[in-house]
Amino acid sequence: MAVRQTTVRRNLGGPISAEPRINDRIRVPEVRLVGPSGEQVGIVPLAKALELAQEYDLDLVEVAANARPPVCKLMDYGKFKYESAMKAREARKNQAHTVIKEMKLRPKIDPHDYDTKKGHVVRFLKQGDKVKITIMFRGREQSRPELGYRLLTRLAEDVSDLGFVESSPKQDGRNMIMVLGPHKKKTEAMAEAREAQAARKAERLEQQGRTAS
Repeated sequence: MAVRQTTVRRNLGGPISAEPRINDRIRVPEVRLVGPSGEQVGIVPLAKALELAQEYDLDLVEVAANARPPVCKLMDYGKFKYESAMKAREARKNQAHTVIKEMKLRPKIDPHDYDTKKGHVVRFLKQGDKVKITIMFRGREQSRPELGYRLLTRLAEDVSDLGFVESSPKQDGRNMIMVLGPHKKKTEAMAEAREAQAARKAERLEQQGRTAS
């Protein structure tokens, strides 16, 4: 009994490979074979599938191990792994992470400071980020929450072409908070930023070319 339990624990703790079985690592009597172009060949003996793989100078790759019989495809496995890695890398590169920026204002903010803060909010929304706007009340200002509400409403209207009120103004202790969400998705903002960067680079190269000539 002790030997059996030890064996079970060893099996459960062993590494599990995420790689599919290919070529002579496939150990079944027959497979459902898919050709190089995706055509259905049908159920064939494993030896015949391996023979066809040799004829095409390709690999026999098990793509559905749990099927009965397992589904295998003829492909260039090295090329397939490389292309899959490139696609995963591109997907990670274009992956959009939701970011919440924060901007703090006072209820009696002067016009210049307001324009500066609004400029930051505009930049964040253009980048596809959410913005948490916090109005900080001090002393007697706490008895005038309508000042904060009006300021938040004004700001939301001023940037309405870039964002929308995702979370309406609400009191949170000494603060009043509102969250603005961007109309533009993060992925779209990233794509536009890359296009603008490429355009600027092309323009610089063109100017350098004209200077050199």
